[in-house]
Amino acid sequence: MIQIGIIGGAGYTAGELIRLLLHHTKVNINFVFSTSNAGNKISDVHQDLIGTTNMLFTNTINLEVDLIFLCLGHGNSKAFLTQHTFSKNTKIIDLSNDFRLTHDKEFKNLSFVYGLPELQKETIKKAQHIANPGCFATAIQLALLPLAHYKLLQNDVHINAVTGATGAGTSLSKTTHFAWRDNNFSYYKPFTHQHLGEIHQTIQQLQTGFDAAINFMPNRGNFSRGIFATAYTKFEGSLEKAQKLYTNFYKDAVFTHVSSKQVHLKQVVNTNKCLVHLHKHENKLLITSTIDNLLKGASGQAIQNMNLLFDFEETEGLQLKANFF
Repeated sequence: MIQIGIIGGAGYTAGELIRLLLHHTKVNINFVFSTSNAGNKISDVHQDLIGTTNMLFTNTINLEVDLIFLCLGHGNSKAFLTQHTFSKNTKIIDLSNDFRLTHDKEFKNLSFVYGLPELQKETIKKAQHIANPGCFATAIQLALLPLAHYKLLQNDVHINAVTGATGAGTSLSKTTHFAWRDNNFSYYKPFTHQHLGEIHQTIQQLQTGFDAAINFMPNRGNFSRGIFATAYTKFEGSLEKAQKLYTNFYKDAVFTHVSSKQVHLKQVVNTNKCLVHLHKHENKLLITSTIDNLLKGASGQAIQNMNLLFDFEETEGLQLKANFF
């Protein structure tokens, strides 16, 4: 049984990590670090864990654990690792955007591998440090990977994606208050969202020379969790050809599934699944991709990466039923 540490334990992603890891048969949570909550019960912050754990947050770090999850705000993981040096045997999975891009992957004596299992499972298995993908980036890449793999992205891609309120984290702002979010809908960061860097990087990895535009419009929805993304681009083949390409690409993916029927958000919330659906209209291929932003888009994918790092069953601790009703 491996020993786990979680850094930054009070946020949504840490709460989901704790919830899942408490029921994972191969791990023990050694500590959950939070300077602002040290000494407090974890279940006082993550109230869904009342009756499940009596663990307390701590401000003490065990530098010898087998694995560290970094659940810190973007930009804070580098600062934390500058101040703390873990054992050379300690693996790290970072859930921020600090190490996702190629020019950021080397830090101190650490080298991070981009942790999208559907893209490079075998590389992840051999890694020591993982940069967990972003939530929008996960949904969009899983929509586009097969086309890039078969060198079929030849034109501009247009993407519209909606995320739930948990995508903004626990800190309150004008657009995260209930009164603003309820019965409301808006876009933000049009064409400039930070996850575009990851998406472009992956597309270039699979289809060198791709130079068309990826037009991404992120939206805020009035629901708590999930991402529903639609992308379309020119595609000269038939729908049947597209379905065959996608099904073949994901044939060994345990969590990404191509559906012949239209997909919707309730099918994936509370799961580590990504569901993909294809629709052809004239010369355009429409790809729908939907995930839970806190699971496949964050903590679930982090545990999937942990399972690969330690040669556990890839689905261990992640066989979850959707909140369908």
